[in-house]
Amino acid sequence: MSTTNDQTLLDTIREELFTCVVGDVMDAMGHLHQYLPPQIRPVSEHMRIVGRAKTVLEADCSGRRVHHEDRDHAFGVMFDALDSLKENEVYICTGSSPNYACWGELMSTAAMHRGAAGAVVEGYSRDTSGIRSLDFPSFSMGFYGQDQGMRGRVIDYDCPIEFSNKVLVNPGDIVFGDIDGVVIIPREIETEVIDAALEKVRGENMVRKLIEEGMPTRQVWDEYGIM
Repeated sequence: MSTTNDQTLLDTIREELFTCVVGDVMDAMGHLHQYLPPQIRPVSEHMRIVGRAKTVLEADCSGRRVHHEDRDHAFGVMFDALDSLKENEVYICTGSSPNYACWGELMSTAAMHRGAAGAVVEGYSRDTSGIRSLDFPSFSMGFYGQDQGMRGRVIDYDCPIEFSNKVLVNPGDIVFGDIDGVVIIPREIETEVIDAALEKVRGENMVRKLIEEGMPTRQVWDEYGIM
């Protein structure tokens, strides 16, 4: 897919769809486990996120020293992961315990500078006021100031990652988040999913108009099969 076509696809998702309809479509296709854990919420309720997964694997540690390298190596390869972000990518991270923040204001600033679409972490975020001021789409399990520097580090990126509810995310999958949660659209089915979701949401918009005009809901269901 060309860069232009991919931008159009992501823009269409952002402008016309919402996670509920995408989740419903994937349910109907038999992909029943595509939502990330429900504790992962937007830092501000209005935030929406649409982009390609830049997968990041975090792990707990104690202290800054990496024994096999015999040197201080705080944050692991986090800076490499951040610096490799490309336009429309989402920094999406899991693997650690929820005992510290995995995302913050300076990371948001770095990601914005590279054109990233947002961040999703199965853990806490910090510097909440700063992230809200930047209005950088960020999703986390909540807000907690305790830093990862002495407690966790990034150990790999651009690799398959699995969230605690067994949702698998591969590099390049579409990450779509809004107030109702974050859903993962696997790359290999994305065209089918988006086409079906657009058809469903456009049908729902038509049905909403008919209901507003007074058509009984039973008649709407009998004629259109949408409710």
